Amino acid sequence: MRKIVIDAASLNKGSEVVSRDGENVTLKIPSGGGGISLPQLAGCPERYLTFYIEALTDHSVPMEIVIIPKNTDAKKQDIRFGIMPRFRVLICIDLQWLDGNVLFPGHTEGELKVVCHGGRIIPEDIKYIGLEAMPSYHDITICITDLILTDERPEKFPIPDDKLIDEFGQYKKKDWPGKIKNCEELKNRLHEAAGVSGNFSIDGWSRYGGYEKNKLSEGTGFFTVKKSGGRWWLADPDGNAFFSAGPCCTVVRADCRVDGVEKLLDWLPARDDPEYGHLFSQRFRPYHDAGCRPDNVMFSFEEANLYRAFGSAWYEKWTHLISGQFRENGLNTLANWSDRKLFGTAGIPYVFMLDRFPGTKKFIFRDFPDVLSDEYAEDAEMCAEFLTPYMNDPFMIGYFLRNEPAWAFVDNLMVADEVLYNPDPSVCKDKLIQFLMDKYITPQALSKAWNHRFDNFDDLRKPVFRASGFSPQALADQKEFSRILLGAYVTIPSRACRSVDQNHLNLGMRWAWISDPDIITGWENFDVFSINCYAVDPTSALDNVVKLGVDLPIVIGEFHFGALDTGLTATGLEGVANQHERGRAYRYYCERVAAHPSGVGCHWFQCYDQFALGRFDGENYNIGLFDICSLPNRTMMQAVKQCAKGLYQVMEGSVPPAAEKPVSIPMIAY
Repeated sequence: MRKIVIDAASLNKGSEVVSRDGENVTLKIPSGGGGISLPQLAGCPERYLTFYIEALTDHSVPMEIVIIPKNTDAKKQDIRFGIMPRFRVLICIDLQWLDGNVLFPGHTEGELKVVCHGGRIIPEDIKYIGLEAMPSYHDITICITDLILTDERPEKFPIPDDKLIDEFGQYKKKDWPGKIKNCEELKNRLHEAAGVSGNFSIDGWSRYGGYEKNKLSEGTGFFTVKKSGGRWWLADPDGNAFFSAGPCCTVVRADCRVDGVEKLLDWLPARDDPEYGHLFSQRFRPYHDAGCRPDNVMFSFEEANLYRAFGSAWYEKWTHLISGQFRENGLNTLANWSDRKLFGTAGIPYVFMLDRFPGTKKFIFRDFPDVLSDEYAEDAEMCAEFLTPYMNDPFMIGYFLRNEPAWAFVDNLMVADEVLYNPDPSVCKDKLIQFLMDKYITPQALSKAWNHRFDNFDDLRKPVFRASGFSPQALADQKEFSRILLGAYVTIPSRACRSVDQNHLNLGMRWAWISDPDIITGWENFDVFSINCYAVDPTSALDNVVKLGVDLPIVIGEFHFGALDTGLTATGLEGVANQHERGRAYRYYCERVAAHPSGVGCHWFQCYDQFALGRFDGENYNIGLFDICSLPNRTMMQAVKQCAKGLYQVMEGSVPPAAEKPVSIPMIAY
C-alpha cells in the first residue's frame, strides 16, 4: 500500500489547494476543469486506486481519471464517474480497466455511474494520467482524502447518515415548482393529468400521428419508406407522411437502485410488505457488475406513487394518462424500451429492439461476437423469432437490431487487430489467418509486407498487439478484413429478421456515434439508418452519415437536454440553463432533424426523470418529460406540442426550423 501526497507540483489547469487538514485536502477547481496529476499510476504494480471525495457544491460532479497517450494522433482516454453533491464517498478505481475490455464496470454505494471511455492503453503509452473534475459552469470545490495505491479492494464503502430521498422518491435537498408535498396533492394532480384523452389534437394528423395533408401513397397497411425529390420520408400505414417523435422508456418499472443506500431514504417498505413488497426487483443488472454491488436491488417509486393515487387500478389509469398525454401533445411514437403491453393496445405507433442481439460463448472484444461462426448465425435465427408476435401489427413502425454496441465506443477500433490480440481460438481468427495465407502464400512474404517477423502462420495464433501498426500494408489488410467482420455482424441478423418479418422496417443498430467510417458497413440491409446523437444541433451528425454513402432515411434513437432547476442534481449528456431552455432545445433539435433531407424522426431519452441516487447503472439525470410521480413537465410539454404543430411544415420546407438556440451549460453527466 502506498499513499499519494497532493502537493503543488501535482496541481494542474489552475487548480489550487485552499485548505489542508491532515489527510483532507480541499481543492478549488476552475470552471474549465482540472485537478491533480497522478504519475504514480502509470505502470504501478498495485491494482487499485482508492480515495474519499466530496463535492462542496449543490449539484453532482463528473470526475475523470484522464489518460493522455504519447501518440499525439490518439485521443485522450478516461475513466469517468459521478459523485453526489456534499456527500463524502469512497471511490475505488481498478487499474485493470485500462485494458479496455470493459465499458461499464459498475459502481459502488454512494457513487454514480462509471464509464471507461477509449480503448486499451499500456503503461509505456501513457504521457499523462491524473484525477480531474470535468468543466462546469462555475468554479467548484472538491475535498479529497487518503489517496492510496493498494492491491486490496475495500470490503466496505461507507456513506454518510443523511436523508436524501422523501417518501415519493424525490430529492429532499432541493425545492422546485411542482414538487409534491403530500399524498392529497399527488392524487389530485395525477387525476388531472389522466383526464386528458381523445385523438391526436393537432390539426391534420391521422390516427397514427401522420400528416393527412401530405399523402405519399395509397398505403400498404404498414409503415414504409419513400424517397421523393431528394427527400426521404416515412409513410404511415394509410400512406400519410410520418415524422416519428416520442420518448424512450415509456414504462413504469423498478429502476431506482436502493441496495446499500437504504438509510438515505425516508421510506422504503419491507420486502414482504403486502401492498408494496412486490415493487422490488432484481431484474436489471449493471452491464459488467465487477462485483461492485452484487445485491442490485431496485424499487419502483413510480408504481408506488401511482398506487397511492389510483389504487389497484393504477395500470389502467396510467395507460390512459400516457396515451392521452401523448396524443394531446403531439407525441406519436412509443420509442425504444417502452412497455410492450402498450404495443397495439394504446393506439400509439411503436418501435422496439430485439429482445437479444445474437452472441457467441466467446467474444472477440467487449461484446463483439465470433461473427463468422455457425454459432453466431444459428443464434441470429433464434433472436429473430422475437418478431413473430408483432409481424402483423400495423402500429409497429419497425425494430432496431440492438443499441450502442460497447465495442464501437472505441474510436477507430480495428476489429481484426482485436481478433489477433485475443488469445482465445475463434472462427474469426481461423478465417483471418486463411485470408492472409491465401494472399501471401508464405510467412516470409507476410513478414515482408507487414514488416514484422512471422516464422509460420501459426505465429498469428499467439497474441499479436496492434498488428495494423506494423506497416501500411498491414493496415490495409486489417482494414479489409475488419470490413468483412463488420459486414457479417450486421448482415447475418438482418437477414434472419427479414426471413421472419417482411412487413416492418429494419431500423438499424442505434450506433452511439459513427466512431469509424467503416461502421456503416452493411447499411444496405437496413430500411432506416439509426444513430443516437447528443448535441444541440444534430445536422452535422446527419450530414456525416450521408457523406459516408448511406442512402437511407435516418432516425435518431436518443437525444435529450437536462437542467438543474428541478429535483435532480445532474443534467444528462446535454446541459441547459433551466426548464424553459430545455423546451427551446427540444424544438431547435427536432426541427433540424425534420428539416434535413434524410431526417424522419428523433426519439427523446427518456419518458421519466431518473432517480436522484441513480438508476440501475448510476445515472441520475433530469431528462424526463414526466417526473418520478408520473406528472408531465408542463414547460416541456408546452414546447413539445408547439414543436409538433409545425413539424410537418418544416419537413416539407414551407416553414423554416426554429432559429433560436438554447442557453447551454457544460453537461453534468457520466
